[in-house]
Amino acid sequence: MEVTPVSDLARDIPPFIAMDVLEKAQAMQRAGRSVIQISAGEPDFETPAPIVEAAKRALDLGETHYTHSMGLPQLREEIAAYYRRRYGVTISPEQVVVSSGTSPLLMLVFMAICDPGDEVIISDPHYACYPNAIRSAGGVPVKVRVTEEGGFRFDLGDLRAAVTPRTKAILVNSPSNPTGVVLGPDDLRDLAGVGPLVISDEIYHGLVYGEREHSMLEFTDRTVVINGFSKAYAMTGWRLGYVILPKELVRPVQKLQQNLFICASSFGQLAAITALRQGEPFTKQMAAAYDERRRFVLRRLKEMGLGVKVEPTGAFYVLANARHIHPDSYALAFDILERVGVATVPGIDFGQGAEGYLRLSYATAMPKIAEALDRLETYVRDPKMRPGK
Repeated sequence: MEVTPVSDLARDIPPFIAMDVLEKAQAMQRAGRSVIQISAGEPDFETPAPIVEAAKRALDLGETHYTHSMGLPQLREEIAAYYRRRYGVTISPEQVVVSSGTSPLLMLVFMAICDPGDEVIISDPHYACYPNAIRSAGGVPVKVRVTEEGGFRFDLGDLRAAVTPRTKAILVNSPSNPTGVVLGPDDLRDLAGVGPLVISDEIYHGLVYGEREHSMLEFTDRTVVINGFSKAYAMTGWRLGYVILPKELVRPVQKLQQNLFICASSFGQLAAITALRQGEPFTKQMAAAYDERRRFVLRRLKEMGLGVKVEPTGAFYVLANARHIHPDSYALAFDILERVGVATVPGIDFGQGAEGYLRLSYATAMPKIAEALDRLETYVRDPKMRPGK
């Protein structure tokens, strides 16, 4: 019997454990179990009404056809105006490519800069999908450990030591998933001075608690900036993102987009214009709610003995050190899910540097968060509730 071919890439790619947790929790709920999700990085807010209404108007007007492969000109102009207004930087609309979310854009950028064996430096811990997106383009992810003691920030000496003749880029994420760390001006200026192209994933911009976030474009033109609408405007299901490119990368990324994704949805792009023009008050309201939840979660975690030395100041995650409970974060997270019905993400999903940690999301309503933490405290305080016991 002939064997169906499976590529090495598809065979060897690890799962996105956060999705495994989500799907396990959903299966338990379908079976009648009470499960509270504090794992998924998805806002619990609805997309603001003006954005939804803009999409409805676009559909009523028949805006359901292909657009320019780089995105609607008026949306790209609005993105350029937004960056000028928010960050004080000047970009051309011709540097912007819009696509079906930031994940496809990461793949397009890595495909545009990497030949087989070329390297992209990332932190460890890091967003779980970064290494696999790099590998899918033939690149090699080079992980540089960032530690709790170092504030989950790159040590410049370690970073420079990781640069080789094959290094094509350094990828940074601020605010960060999973740590919630926001890099300040000095951090970004230092990164810009290391040498390689900097790819800056800014998808959590707008969701900060304290000093405002900065775009890498404020410190260098030699950067690729990736952003989108999912987090700040509660538009995860709209699948809409954009990238701001150095001019020499625009045509390569455009050609890849034409071949692989064609274009983003037409009515979604029209609604995104409204998001940029009218969405800021809604984002501020969401950020205020997240901040209240953040402070509550931090207090409760510390009371129950979970370690949070680096408090998040952006995004909606807490990375809590649970090594004293059990060193295997995968076994621990699934044991917590099974025993007390609380879905968290094991730190190992984000790299070896987060092994022994759990990532908790506060992107859900406060009553659910409170109940989840009550259940989690029951687990933490009972030594009989451990994997294998």
